[in-house]
Amino acid sequence: MKEITTEITKIEDLGYGDFFESNRKKLKLDNFSVARVAAEYKGAYKVKNVSGEYLAKITGKQMFSASSREDYPAVGDWVAISEADKERAIIQGVLPRRTMIKRKYSGKDKIQIIATNIDVAFVVESVDRDYNLNRFERYFAIANAGGIKPAIILNKIDLISKEELNSKLAQIKDRFSDIDFIFTSTITDEGLDELKTYITKGKTYCFLGSSGVGKSSLINKLLGENIIKTEGISIRTGRGKHATTNREMYFLKNGGIVIDNPGMREVGMTDISIGIDNLFDEITAFAKKCKYADCTHVQEPGCEVLSALESGKLDAGKYSNYISLKKEAEYYGMTKLKKREKDRQFGKFIKNAKKELREHGY
Repeated sequence: MKEITTEITKIEDLGYGDFFESNRKKLKLDNFSVARVAAEYKGAYKVKNVSGEYLAKITGKQMFSASSREDYPAVGDWVAISEADKERAIIQGVLPRRTMIKRKYSGKDKIQIIATNIDVAFVVESVDRDYNLNRFERYFAIANAGGIKPAIILNKIDLISKEELNSKLAQIKDRFSDIDFIFTSTITDEGLDELKTYITKGKTYCFLGSSGVGKSSLINKLLGENIIKTEGISIRTGRGKHATTNREMYFLKNGGIVIDNPGMREVGMTDISIGIDNLFDEITAFAKKCKYADCTHVQEPGCEVLSALESGKLDAGKYSNYISLKKEAEYYGMTKLKKREKDRQFGKFIKNAKKELREHGY
């Protein structure tokens, strides 16, 4: 286990609060200690509280009763534990989550929990390879859906000229006027003091982005030591290498809590329509004035969204990304509904088959 760089003297230093305490009592878990999941391994978890760190496992009962991946602990969760000894513990239950970031696996109808109980999601892009306004919005949508504030980190700014940087700054301000942003370089240390000031004691910050954008390097700078292994860009593929293989939580000297994540090449949408509507509130406001309540905002006459687009009131890039994300989220929702319908039809078939067997004396 990696060394923690700050002393934890009270449970609130780990992000604990009234929300979790009230739920612990409701679930009748107040006879157990609480700890926060700091890392997830194969079949085990690293959990931490004021007493120290433990390698913890869940009970067989929890495994048996789990209906999906969301029923298992994830990095950022608060769990009730019983200590087996000074190094090992048993997780007796997972407390309800205040916020959560999740995504759909590429090409699969499965959910991956990225992290839970997050205050701010830093969406990290680098100027040299993956700068893309639409990708920012994709991350913002899943953050908004989970009740998490997104913020932008544009990294590796030492690689471009001042003129290019000002151009990107103008684009970000124009597209994301209400999103906080920080420009950084781990080579020149530009923006690092601003980032340190932004991170406050007892709050949890998750770093999201593609491989190779510098998430781990930024966290190493915040820690003041090279704890996390880092990799460069693959010369053969031009893509970032997965230096971080596990999600892990780190505790900064100023009391802030940060989570490093493996790089993500794709961010699949789940059931996040509300998150998309909140993110694109300007488009949502136009949509409320549409002629038809079920307007798709693609070709219908009397569509206020299309009118705003044609008049120049609505940015074409923002509109295009909105339609793309909405279609993806709706498709995910449809596949879940189809599954439910299939399960319902199968259950009906079994029920009728059993009835027929009884009627024939079987």
